[in-house]
Amino acid sequence: MPNHLVDANSLYLRKHIENPIDWWYWCDEALAIAQREDKPIFLSVGYSSCHWCTVMEGEAFSDAAIAEYMNANFLPIKVDREERPDLDSIYMQSLQMMVGQGGWPLNIFLTPGELIPFYGGTYFPVEPRYGRPSFLQVLEGVRRFYDQEKEKLKAVTQEVLTNLQGSVQLPVVETIPREVLLHGLEYNTGVISGKSTGASFPMMPYAEVSLRSRRLATAFRYDPQAVSTQRGLDLALGGILDQVAGGFHRYTVDPTWTVPHFEKMLYDNGQIVEYLANLWSAGVEEPAFERAIALTVEWLQREMTAPDGYFYAAQDADSFVTPDDREPEEGAFYVWSWEELSNILTAAELTALQAQFTVTEAGNFEGVNVLQRRHPGSLAPAIATSLQQLFQLRYGVGCDRVAPYPPACTNQEAKDTIWAGRIPPVTDTKLIVAWNSLMISGLARAAVVFQQPTWLAMATQATTFMLQQQGVNQRLHRVNYNGQPDVLAQAEDYTLLIKALVDLDQATLAIAPPATPPTDWLRHAVRLQAELDEYLWSAELGGYFNTDHNPDLLVRERSYMDNATPAANGIAVSNLVRLALLTEDLSYLDKAERTLKAFGVVLQDTPQASPSLFAGLDWFLHPTLVRSSPAAITTLSRQYHPTVVYKIQSDLPEGTVGLVCQGLLCKAPATSETQLLEQMGQSQVRSG
Repeated sequence: MPNHLVDANSLYLRKHIENPIDWWYWCDEALAIAQREDKPIFLSVGYSSCHWCTVMEGEAFSDAAIAEYMNANFLPIKVDREERPDLDSIYMQSLQMMVGQGGWPLNIFLTPGELIPFYGGTYFPVEPRYGRPSFLQVLEGVRRFYDQEKEKLKAVTQEVLTNLQGSVQLPVVETIPREVLLHGLEYNTGVISGKSTGASFPMMPYAEVSLRSRRLATAFRYDPQAVSTQRGLDLALGGILDQVAGGFHRYTVDPTWTVPHFEKMLYDNGQIVEYLANLWSAGVEEPAFERAIALTVEWLQREMTAPDGYFYAAQDADSFVTPDDREPEEGAFYVWSWEELSNILTAAELTALQAQFTVTEAGNFEGVNVLQRRHPGSLAPAIATSLQQLFQLRYGVGCDRVAPYPPACTNQEAKDTIWAGRIPPVTDTKLIVAWNSLMISGLARAAVVFQQPTWLAMATQATTFMLQQQGVNQRLHRVNYNGQPDVLAQAEDYTLLIKALVDLDQATLAIAPPATPPTDWLRHAVRLQAELDEYLWSAELGGYFNTDHNPDLLVRERSYMDNATPAANGIAVSNLVRLALLTEDLSYLDKAERTLKAFGVVLQDTPQASPSLFAGLDWFLHPTLVRSSPAAITTLSRQYHPTVVYKIQSDLPEGTVGLVCQGLLCKAPATSETQLLEQMGQSQVRSG
């Protein structure tokens, strides 16, 4: 019999409908029942493409004995972290306080009423293994502790609550010396400077800071040029990129960027596309970067774009090999056996493929092969032909690599559909505003650098859908399920969409406009910034709260720590400076300064936590506006100038090619391209 998740829209929640556990979603009714019946809340947070979430759903959450004990002794609640990152953030921080590490699935026990965590973990097996107790043992121990150790329970919850409350009370600093910026840029470049000893993550906020450090690094311990270029090569050449059909996986399980954790997340792909385009524009014109971007845009067009033009959220790591399989296999859609390769390629083609990719008879992942490039540079046409044959084997089609490939929305649908090629992984087809915005920014930047109007058109279509559909009662909403907006937007949705809108404004200046009048992206950015300021600005502390005030939340956080995505307050500072330059409204600069001061102690004491705040500080210290002609802006925009925005000015003095303004001060009109570039360069490194 289905549980309380039966009416949920979330794909992640719907995967648990048939569990014998009597799952609730997070709501007032569930919280009230827990308090009334004095049942600890078992809160389980995950997301649809999470591999170990899927494993636990099929094991512990499907076990009858576990369900019987759970239902009798706890109030179980399921949360999709992609819908409620605010809840996920608070309880993930709590778990890290208690056990020193976190991850998903996030499984944590809360006191009823107060909702304070007192025990937690990640994956719990059905039987004791991997050095972990069985889940039933955990449940029995937690309930025993809750019933019999009330004084210890009170002490634990008080300590957790005190630490959480302390984490949001940051002292405001009055000044942030320029040396703080240089130290932070150097420190964050160092974070990604060496080889990992374990898993390898893209860590794009750190890579972006390393790239922008190149112009300021006079005596850094780490060479930002080498570090940022190497991160680009790791991504474009590694197995983390689907070398056959495009799209980046979430991370690799090894330090050599070879074997991925195979899920593909929209947020990674948007950031990586923007980063590789910026690397190219900075002068690192590596053919592998251009190929990786083009492949990823093809994947986006083929598998991740809704008929309405927005982008889907994610694809699972696991897929079925045959329709008769009970459980999907990790990576099955993406890997290649030696037998398959030998059957489809000639001996000469296979030898040539081995020279360029990590292909062996023994394989590099459980007896099969993940394709990783051995060398940078361009691939020979013969190699491209062989890869096209692999594409056709996987998809069953090969003539049009960007023809829409319908998503499998559930495991059952994946098994029941007759596919021309392999059975694909499940696609989570919801729209998430923040993630779409990251992809829009990536497309906009790549469109400018490589002068690809069709990429800009894709970004425009997705943005138009969100502007038309995601506003309800004058409030932006975070997700969309099959045309229905849901869940109030959080600070990351606002800030990343505002960034995307400014990016689109800049991109439309650099690419010949279409026949129809372009959208006034800047006007929409100003409107959304006003909405963000009205609902989420902290007048007392400075910076932006993650969400509206909600009594269910233990604390009201202001996100400043970067994870796989940049934090809202770091992006907000950059947005505010850019808006100030483009609108000449200095109140934006006031808010940018207050936000930086609100997190000044973080910038000074824990620089590794917040690379995006340093990007914002860079914008604040080096704001540069260039007024010039459309032709000049097109040329300049294809170069890498990380703290510059552009405006078309048709009435420049005769003989002037451009006007460079350093915040409130404009330089003498530049009368040559050389002089203009020199002034732009000086503005972006000035110390005062």
